[in-house]
Amino acid sequence: MDGRKYHSLYKYGFEGSFTSMYNEYNHLNQVLIPGRRIAAAATADKSGNYSCEFGSAKYYVYCALGGTLACGSTHTLVVPLDIVKCRIQVDPAKYKSLVTGLKITLAEDGVKGLIKGWAPTFYGYSIQGMFKFGFYEVFKITYKNMLSEEKAYLWRTGLYLAASASAEFFADVGLCPFEAMKVRIQTQPGFAGTLREAFPKIYGEEGVYGFYKGLVPLWLRQIPYTMMKFACFERTLEALYKYVVPKPPSECSKPEQLVVTFTAGYIAGIFCALVSHPADTVVSKLNQMSGSSAAEVFRNLGFMGMWKGLGTRIIMVGTLTACQWLIYDGIKVMLRLPRPPPPEMPESLKMKLASKT
Repeated sequence: MDGRKYHSLYKYGFEGSFTSMYNEYNHLNQVLIPGRRIAAAATADKSGNYSCEFGSAKYYVYCALGGTLACGSTHTLVVPLDIVKCRIQVDPAKYKSLVTGLKITLAEDGVKGLIKGWAPTFYGYSIQGMFKFGFYEVFKITYKNMLSEEKAYLWRTGLYLAASASAEFFADVGLCPFEAMKVRIQTQPGFAGTLREAFPKIYGEEGVYGFYKGLVPLWLRQIPYTMMKFACFERTLEALYKYVVPKPPSECSKPEQLVVTFTAGYIAGIFCALVSHPADTVVSKLNQMSGSSAAEVFRNLGFMGMWKGLGTRIIMVGTLTACQWLIYDGIKVMLRLPRPPPPEMPESLKMKLASKT
């Protein structure tokens, strides 16, 4: 029984009825996250009820839905930037910068040229977001439950990294075919203009291999990206509430919580772009060049060639990641899901540290 419950017993034992005491005691039990000695951030309705239990099947389904909407919508919105970024990577002599790339694309293809590949982008990243966010929650809770409370706190960064890497491994299997079609549509003039045209053409030329030849480079791009995306976000969120925000999450309004979420997401996005950009360049070149291998692309590009388009990608990924976390957290608020605040050091660990000083 924690201090709040003792307070209730004292308060109502002298001032109120047993019924009132029981109601407050029961409410505290509902607010606490199962298996954790902390309360969830305030996303319940006015009656204090959540739409599901933390860690339940319904909770995971809602998280997967949030990931679907967050990734599918944001990646589709930045398709113009993605087109220019891919073209800088595959033809840096022609597309020298973001501004130059936009001008050339508009001059040659018109406004329609800036939305080429939107369909494989939307479907591919919706599928990826579903598995990425849904499985991240599954693996994070599963791995945490394998550890003691103290180790889960001390090793929390490693826990975030392991959970996000596990989730992205499966998410990329769903993304890879759509990524192959997207890059071909955006970077090979005359190849195909739509998803319906690209699918039979790739299958006819290379079979199933044509859709999955970029899977390993995609893993090399996306797994470090996602590990940084989730681990950096979690630790940045923790630092913002500890050192910047003047009050704990439970006392912040929902809009205030979402502003903190957006800020942490943008910071995480910048680091995501840095760690994943070389592999992103290889994926773009590999899907553009029929019959080539990742090793050949590495040799042809060289070290400096793998960093082409980095500035554009930092802008794109920073905005993308921040908006994804904002949408994902906003959906959690809208659906009244439990949202645990950043972890706090367990009392047992505090006592151990205090005894050593």
